Amino acid sequence: MKEIFIICGPTASGKTSLAISLAQKLNAEIISADSRQVYKELNIGVAKPSNEDLKLVKHHFIGSVSISENFTAGMYAQLARKVISKYFETNNSIVICGGTGLYIKALFEGLNRPPVSEEIRERVNHLMETHELSHVSDLLIHKDPQLASEINLDNPRRVQRALEWVLAGKPQSEVEPIPTDWKISSFGIGISREELYRNINFRVDQMLKEGLWEEVESLVPYQNLNALQTVGYKEIFDCKNGLLTQNEAIEKIKQHTRNYAKRQITWFNNEHKTHWLTQKSQEEMVEEILLSQGS
Repeated sequence: MKEIFIICGPTASGKTSLAISLAQKLNAEIISADSRQVYKELNIGVAKPSNEDLKLVKHHFIGSVSISENFTAGMYAQLARKVISKYFETNNSIVICGGTGLYIKALFEGLNRPPVSEEIRERVNHLMETHELSHVSDLLIHKDPQLASEINLDNPRRVQRALEWVLAGKPQSEVEPIPTDWKISSFGIGISREELYRNINFRVDQMLKEGLWEEVESLVPYQNLNALQTVGYKEIFDCKNGLLTQNEAIEKIKQHTRNYAKRQITWFNNEHKTHWLTQKSQEEMVEEILLSQGS
């Protein structure tokens, strides 16, 4: 039996540390399922694992593509399947770590979408042009709350595409079935909403001390790329463009990160069968994971 341990859940809940501890215990490697850490140019603002972390356990899909590339969930799934299959030729356990539900869904279920007619595309495009993004996002949430929980609702392009898919019909999954000897289990850290939000606020403050503002300033020439339409970067771009003060940008980063974490919790509660671990020491959580699998 080949075992896949997924460590998932909201940002700032402690996934990276737990995944590393588990992988060390299993003598396994880690597949990242994070749609922002995959980019080479993004570091501080995406809480990428440190160089020390990467030396402890081999990671895949950390800093592996450029922000100039159009890297999709489907591309990730195809590549990750190949890595896992090759890895399982000589190993029995692997750890997947990340909070991008769409990547995990694509990897194990597929994400082939129905074709979108020109009429639907024009309807949604008209909505985007004549209404605030929040209005279109609310419409998407009303029509398909599950799909809405999977995406960044602050990203206009992703909201537009998602609404087009919903209006065109439910996404269809077409992917090779998971091999019968793959045993997949998902775990998240059961952290209270209050503590999670404290962690998020603290993490943002730490990122700023580590040079987040300078990192984003270095990316200003590329601010219109899709990969940079994301929390922590977009708010600082808005500040540089005179739309927000520095203090407003920092508060928006914290607020938008909290909003994103809330959507991640919804996703992993409703769409993905996640076993929530009692929050305790890393060693105890690792033991709980292994005991639950009879490992």
